[in-house]
Amino acid sequence: MHAEPLTAAKLFERYFAPYYPADALADLAGARATDANPAGNPSILAQIEHAAAVFARLAPEAFGLPDLELDLSDASVHRLGAALTRERRDAWLAPGASPTGGSPEQGAGAPSMLVTLVTHGALYVGACVVKNHGGKWQVRRPLWESLVRLESMAGTGDLAIFQWWLKSLSDEEIDRGRLADRYRTHVEVPTFDAASLPVIAPDDRRIPRLAKVRYDTLYKHLRAHVPELKTVGEDFPSPERFEEMAFKSMEFVLLGGGRMLLLHGATAEGVHLFWLDARGFVKSAYYPADSFPAHVVQVDGQKIRVIVPVRGETQAHEMLWWGA
Repeated sequence: MHAEPLTAAKLFERYFAPYYPADALADLAGARATDANPAGNPSILAQIEHAAAVFARLAPEAFGLPDLELDLSDASVHRLGAALTRERRDAWLAPGASPTGGSPEQGAGAPSMLVTLVTHGALYVGACVVKNHGGKWQVRRPLWESLVRLESMAGTGDLAIFQWWLKSLSDEEIDRGRLADRYRTHVEVPTFDAASLPVIAPDDRRIPRLAKVRYDTLYKHLRAHVPELKTVGEDFPSPERFEEMAFKSMEFVLLGGGRMLLLHGATAEGVHLFWLDARGFVKSAYYPADSFPAHVVQVDGQKIRVIVPVRGETQAHEMLWWGA
């Protein structure tokens, strides 16, 4: 459909820029940094709430999913992420595709369905952060450029959710569900109440390195050194998949006062990490890496740092101890 790749920048320039006030477009960085509601006018926040409600009304029909539940929950953002497909995006860009209600603040002519959904959808997702995680609106002009300030164990950050939508709709990301991934990474993970997890074992327990890694030897190793962990969980890699990975060795570290067990090991292609809580597998991560030198996992307070060699250089990946 498109002669050239639709990057996030191209999407903005082609479809959204015409709806920006001239002065905001002339100094976009300035507009994105300027508080557009310094007096805290509640009517402006009410406009945001209205836009989020408009999105919840429009989206099920626009996505072709009449049962799409948009109830301002975290789960609704994941449902949205799964519904953002290339086919749906291209249908919104087709000539004649127009919304049934709502419009950006300013603009040249009637906005396309894409523009209406994204400008309102950015405010919907932001409203989910505000409702569920105590986020605070940082109002910008135009309104859909507004940020959400979120305080969490990761620190204080201003979430540019409109930018999340643009990137997620680009050709590079449209098939990868990145809207939900960003929400998980920047909202759900940092605000997760990790202290509520039950303790598996004392965090000063030292678990020996496993030199010969097979599914059966891992099982025996865990039974011997972490008998409190009754299962690796249904979503842990299957024995067949685990054998395919061909780990060179595996190491273990208890995190968060013993509330999670991190398994990490290198294969010929990179480094795998697995987080387990008392119920078993929670999540995993993978980092491509050279086979030498060995990777390093460092625990530093609330965070862990994974250091891997890539093409002769060192890369460090930092995250909260309960994972990215």
